[in-house]
Amino acid sequence: MEELNALFHGFAVVITPYNLMMMFIGIGLGVLIGVLPGLGGANGVAILLPLTFTMAPTSAIIMLSCIYWGALFGGAITSILFNIPGEPWSVATTFDGHPMAKQGKSGEALTAAFTSSFVGAFVAVLLVTFLSPVVARFALKFGPPEFFAIQMLTFCSFVGMGKEPPLKTISAMMLGFALAAVGLDTMTGQLRMTFGWMELLRGFDFLIAVIGLFGIGEILLTMEEGLAFKGESARLNMQVVLQTWKKLPKYWVTSVRSSMVGCWMGVTPGGATPASFMSYGLAKRFSRDPEKFGRGTIEGVIAPETAAHAAGTSALLPMLTLGIPGSPTAAVLLGGLMIWGLQPGPMLFVEQKDFVWGLIASMYLGNIVGLIVVLTTVPLFAAVLRIPFSIIAPVIIAICAVGAYTVHNAMLDVYVMMLFGVIGYVFKKLNYPMAPLVLALVLGDMAETAFRQSMLVSHGNLGVFWSNPLVGSIATLALVMLFWPLLARGLQALKGAKAA
Repeated sequence: MEELNALFHGFAVVITPYNLMMMFIGIGLGVLIGVLPGLGGANGVAILLPLTFTMAPTSAIIMLSCIYWGALFGGAITSILFNIPGEPWSVATTFDGHPMAKQGKSGEALTAAFTSSFVGAFVAVLLVTFLSPVVARFALKFGPPEFFAIQMLTFCSFVGMGKEPPLKTISAMMLGFALAAVGLDTMTGQLRMTFGWMELLRGFDFLIAVIGLFGIGEILLTMEEGLAFKGESARLNMQVVLQTWKKLPKYWVTSVRSSMVGCWMGVTPGGATPASFMSYGLAKRFSRDPEKFGRGTIEGVIAPETAAHAAGTSALLPMLTLGIPGSPTAAVLLGGLMIWGLQPGPMLFVEQKDFVWGLIASMYLGNIVGLIVVLTTVPLFAAVLRIPFSIIAPVIIAICAVGAYTVHNAMLDVYVMMLFGVIGYVFKKLNYPMAPLVLALVLGDMAETAFRQSMLVSHGNLGVFWSNPLVGSIATLALVMLFWPLLARGLQALKGAKAA
């Protein structure tokens, strides 16, 4: 009851004309940031953070958090319509969202994505509201071995559950690890694989790689094959929304499972990107018809979007309760709290009740506002499909180039983006999966750092990954996922032998 009373007080703080205005501005800016490739929620919040220094902390955090919610919603728009992930966590949405758009079902795919995003965020906000003390104690147990085990679980689930041959998946993943290793070694300070190029000191930015692999690669392939969108696929009205909402309850198990995966990855913190990939893999694994994944199934949109929003929202929990940011955006918000003179931690809930519960209340209202805004403005984006592809292709390439340039304000990034575009084109022509490459590029550096820290702590003993029940269970599950195809074959052979 105490939490409910505090939450109602938070709603009283939020429902003021000024804070509501900040909420709508934040959502609008966030959707725009999510749609533009290369910006991203963290960059958008960082760029706009100085604008909030003159505001009251509560109003400022409401606007900045709503930018984040909007970016989460907006990332799905270009992923589905053009196969260009506006955000890294939208990559998994492209696997089935874009095929649906090609089939003339863009309205259905977008409605499913936005609604699933809302559901995932709502579950995560409930978690933040009622389970913050329990989750905070649990998150304190995580060290480098636990982080590496989580990342290994993500990699292994992709190898064991992917539809592509494991050898192709591992090859793509190894290339991703190699690209992630380029630059400065964070553990020793040595340069790796820079070949005398100072420009490679910072390595390959995964946002630039994603823009190139999916955006430019798709454009090159489409220019070769030719593409004409159907006119009816550009329409999104209330009839389409209501028809899609009727279908969604059938996939409630996928929504619940994806919400749980997202909350787990957000709090631990694993992040929205691995949460979306893992959720997609689990949805495919437990589906009665796994072959339909990758060809345009609504379940392939529901799973990653639900998980990404659940992870993105629940990542604020350890930031508020412990001062441990669960995502890059949470880290930027953490910096904002420090600037405003607020110290994250358990005492924040005691000393700054208006601030904390105002933020939590804004999560509820922000996601409702976000859902309404994207459902009403998406026809503007969907209408782009009516424009001939010969006009749209150069515009998309220009937007991708601008997005790549704005990441570091470097022209080299535009050339790197084009290089990754060629790699993406070759991968598609040879039927190699790109998702494992992107996953390894995004998480490779983090996984390497966690592994080396674990080895330093344990003096090179791999037993550290089974040193307690928590890390042991995660590491064991990862190995089961990795060898799942062999285990499944063995079980089938055993059944066949018994039947004979």
